[in-house]
Amino acid sequence: MMRIVILTQWYPPEPALLIQELAQTLQTFGHRVTVLTGFPNYPAGQLYPGYRLRLYQRETIAGIEVVRVPLLPEHSRSGLLRALNYLSFALSSALLGCWLVARPDAMFVYHPPLTVGFPAFVLSRLWRIPFVYQIQDMWPETLRATGMLHNETVLSWIAKFAQWVYARATAICVISPGFHRNLVEKGVAAEKLHTISNWVDTTVYYPAQPDLERAQTVGMAERFNVMFAGNIGEAQGLETVLAAAALLHDLPLVQFVIVGDGIALPALQRQVEDRKLQNVKFLGRYPATEMPILYALADVLLVHLRDEPLFRITIPHKTFAYMASGKPILAAVSGDVANVITDTASGLACPPEDPAALAQTVRRFYTMTREERQRMGENGLHAVKTAFNRKTLIAQIEEVLLGITQIERKASLVKHI
Repeated sequence: MMRIVILTQWYPPEPALLIQELAQTLQTFGHRVTVLTGFPNYPAGQLYPGYRLRLYQRETIAGIEVVRVPLLPEHSRSGLLRALNYLSFALSSALLGCWLVARPDAMFVYHPPLTVGFPAFVLSRLWRIPFVYQIQDMWPETLRATGMLHNETVLSWIAKFAQWVYARATAICVISPGFHRNLVEKGVAAEKLHTISNWVDTTVYYPAQPDLERAQTVGMAERFNVMFAGNIGEAQGLETVLAAAALLHDLPLVQFVIVGDGIALPALQRQVEDRKLQNVKFLGRYPATEMPILYALADVLLVHLRDEPLFRITIPHKTFAYMASGKPILAAVSGDVANVITDTASGLACPPEDPAALAQTVRRFYTMTREERQRMGENGLHAVKTAFNRKTLIAQIEEVLLGITQIERKASLVKHI
């Protein structure tokens, strides 16, 4: 049994189910898990009901011990304020973590943001333990691609800090082959890298029966619904979806349904009003527990990202959640995501930021038989059950954690001989 600390800026009740599933599964494997995190404020940048900032807070969530340290609640377009949000958690966790959490055997560090690498280093030295650094977002590429930061001097400093973090991590987990190539090209030793895909919990995301009453309530009844669900930010480039909707006015049954929230939502809503688009519907944000019910009302589920080199090598978690719903997927993105969808025959791919290509692919789905679309959905569901399931992939992370603790113990024994 290992004592494991998971260091992450975000944790439920924030929408961070992936890291919660990691904690719970490692605990079911027999390990003792503690999460060191911040006070919940994402994605609105406001503290969740029932929380107030204090020096620290302990709680138990779904059987996992959670220790919270203060940070600046913030999630706006301001690069400075977002930086202060990241830095405040980095400093408070570095200063308080060692006093609030018992010394573990290993630490698992969830990135983003990159600033979490600082407390990871500090705590690993104070505790004299190894840490695994998992990269879900490649920095500084993400900052440049999302438009959060344009100053090339600052971006180069961030790149150097990233290299500093990579050098101090005992092992690094990446979620896609593209991320692996990216780090090797940056000089990170290949033997330090472990490519372990994200997973999906098929008890959370699953094929639900369509609720016709709900379909009427949300305006999806008797329509051909292409649904996008998730964070609505600059990276998603959903202006392309609006442009594609304008090209599909001759198909009155087709509509795009956008579920979620984010900093780009108000601008998109204004564009829909200004362009008088009748085939775009915004449903707002829903908890993960209700998403299978909404997915069941969709005919096609959409993944869309801007046409950036970074997004060709990343695989958003929603890809697997979509597949687990048993629905066909339209991947308007190049690279690793498109490869997953086409390799598993779970949908169709088209170039990103191309309204004409997106509209044409929607037309292809619309003219398919229900059986053809159903077959694609079944292929995706089979793939997540066999290749992208929670237990199998977290067992691979466990193996990495066990490996670094064994290496550390051997090194300690040698040192004392």
